[in-house]
Amino acid sequence: MEVVVNAATSVDGKLSTRERRQVRISGEADFARVDRLRAAADAVLVGVGTVLADDPHLGVKSEDRRVERLRNGRSANPARVVADSRARTPPDATVLDDDADTYLLVSAAAPAARRETLRAAGATVIEAGEERVDLPAAVDRLDADGMDRLLAEGGGELVFSLFEADLVDELSVFVGSLVIGGREAPTLADGEGFVADFPALDLVDVERVDDGVVLRYRRP
Repeated sequence: MEVVVNAATSVDGKLSTRERRQVRISGEADFARVDRLRAAADAVLVGVGTVLADDPHLGVKSEDRRVERLRNGRSANPARVVADSRARTPPDATVLDDDADTYLLVSAAAPAARRETLRAAGATVIEAGEERVDLPAAVDRLDADGMDRLLAEGGGELVFSLFEADLVDELSVFVGSLVIGGREAPTLADGEGFVADFPALDLVDVERVDDGVVLRYRRP
């Protein structure tokens, strides 16, 4: 499976404010770029923090792109995948609507009652890992279910974990022309951080989009 990470950051690398409040970093041209990435993906992955903070839909916005997917024998929208070690996703979250299949990646520590509630809400629950989601094992399970391209949209803890597990094949970052600041504001890759063996990337493309730039990297 190919794993593509996509994000929009301020010029100082922040995803949102220190209050975890979303800021409009990019514009319509970048929104269209992200929609194309979603339309090309088999599934879109986020962490539960993103679900709790933003209640995203994670679907393809363009009707033409949804129709094209259907013509190609695919579902109108990619599957939604949430990394949720403790099964904290609300049963009324938008990612659990009927517009696409939804997979919840949980650990063995997720309460059984929460799992059953989320199954009843329509989720496919996948257990991988003891206290935290074992991302390599979970990705293998999704791959076995026929998913070839996974688009990860954050947040920072999830992106760090994907790099830590050496799962990232490609990284696309829109860098907007604003400064958010704040040592507590989430960044592109949070988590514990690397102290050695920093993941290396090859810059393969730079494109000006809206009032910013899109940087595209591949793992060597």
